[in-house]
Amino acid sequence: MGKITRKMMSRTVLLVAAGVTIGMLALLLAMNGNPPNMGVCVACFLRDTAGALNLHNAAPVQYLRPEIPGFVLGAFGAALVTREFDPSAGSSPLLRFTLGFFMMLGCLVFLGCPLRMALRIAGGDLNAVIGLSGFATGVGIGAFFLRGNFALPPRKPQTRGEGVCFPLLVLALLALFLFRNEIFAASPQGPGSQRAPVWLALTGGLLIGAIVQRTRFCFVGMISHIFLFRRFSMFLGVGALTLVVFAGNLALDQVRVGFTGQPVAHDDALWNFLGMALTGLCGAFLGGCPLRQVVGAGQGNSDAAVTVIGMLLGAAVAHNFALASSVAGPTAGGKGMVIVGLIVALIVGFAYSAGRREAACPPAFAQDREENS
Repeated sequence: MGKITRKMMSRTVLLVAAGVTIGMLALLLAMNGNPPNMGVCVACFLRDTAGALNLHNAAPVQYLRPEIPGFVLGAFGAALVTREFDPSAGSSPLLRFTLGFFMMLGCLVFLGCPLRMALRIAGGDLNAVIGLSGFATGVGIGAFFLRGNFALPPRKPQTRGEGVCFPLLVLALLALFLFRNEIFAASPQGPGSQRAPVWLALTGGLLIGAIVQRTRFCFVGMISHIFLFRRFSMFLGVGALTLVVFAGNLALDQVRVGFTGQPVAHDDALWNFLGMALTGLCGAFLGGCPLRQVVGAGQGNSDAAVTVIGMLLGAAVAHNFALASSVAGPTAGGKGMVIVGLIVALIVGFAYSAGRREAACPPAFAQDREENS
């Protein structure tokens, strides 16, 4: 018992330290040019990157965010150094693409990923508290299926060549951005024009990618660990991140408590709740939040890479077909697609539970279960 307790305490300290570090990096990036309450946002940065690649033409949100390559390459480097690079694939790739697509739509109806949700709370945005309740509900529903007998088909080992494809593709994209950035679209105004210096954004991304790879830091895990394992270490890590950013915002006089007038946010409570519920439910079935998916792609998980591509295309579709929300609120199309996404995710939950006799969970949660035993 003593050994287990010491292990749990050690992991808690590690996750709290990770949360503090990620929070400080998010603060630093926002102080140096990234949008307010958006020092780091995986969904927003993938949306901007989709615009930079001309996958959508929404001029205010086009910029190849160096943080995204940083997440991937930081995780790749950390996995190689620690011999945790584990090429694998084959667990329902098209289904993962679809879930990634709808997870992104949920984020863009809410206007932020789970990480930005925490940053918005730390800035006093009470709409994000409603989003958190929806996110917890979505992950909780997913955990209900996982506690039963939900399971996607297992991943299969792949060659190292397969595993390095996505990191090398991202490295090539980064090289083009660094040396031929004129070929990419870039916003002259709007959120896409608010950006930290490239070197700082890339460094922050590399550090966060390595930290998440080593610690398994995850916002879906924050909730799922409570439901599945009765463990609160990840929750404390996310809490530490939020408190650090809150303290920094207080020092900078940037805390604005309320529902209205929040930066890059809307105050439609129902769709803030449902957008994040969709994000949480898809994340639970996929085995991790958007940040964990990007990091997983960097450490050789081709299924996570397919999920990230689904998210990227989801961002493009959201802006090409007026599905993404704005500060004025959600669109009719966005509302409809959230409902469709929730229905699709629930169908997946039931379909991949029917007829299974052994309880199982996605690989990321299976690994977490071993670490929490």
